[in-house]
Amino acid sequence: MNLFRGDAHKIYCHLKKNPANIPNSKYLKEMKEVRDFYLSIDSDLLKLIFYRLIKEKNGSGMIPVYVSSIPFLFLIFSNSLQKHLFAQGSKYWLIFIVIYIGGITFSLFLHFREKAWAASHIEIIQDILTERKDN
Repeated sequence: MNLFRGDAHKIYCHLKKNPANIPNSKYLKEMKEVRDFYLSIDSDLLKLIFYRLIKEKNGSGMIPVYVSSIPFLFLIFSNSLQKHLFAQGSKYWLIFIVIYIGGITFSLFLHFREKAWAASHIEIIQDILTERKDN
């Protein structure tokens, strides 16, 4: 069931379908552009960028903290919420739940996507700095 496999497997399947066209793949072009850009920067500036990306990667953890704190806010206002959401014949609770679950899903998706991009950039910069140090 490929539906539940991650992006890494999807990229593998895409590349495997057309091995002759791997260098022109959209998945690799983007990474190559990022790598080429970082190659054009001198090592001192690249280290500063690296430090900033480490900060960004670690700072992106605020989204899950924010998302996990929302239920406590709802707990504080639970009496008011119950009156409005669960009033007799009211369908507001359904709208509320759909928006809430959608917001959580979007926030977590954004969080892990940001974290993945930061990790990719950090790895590229580390490889470049290591190559320069070895040469």
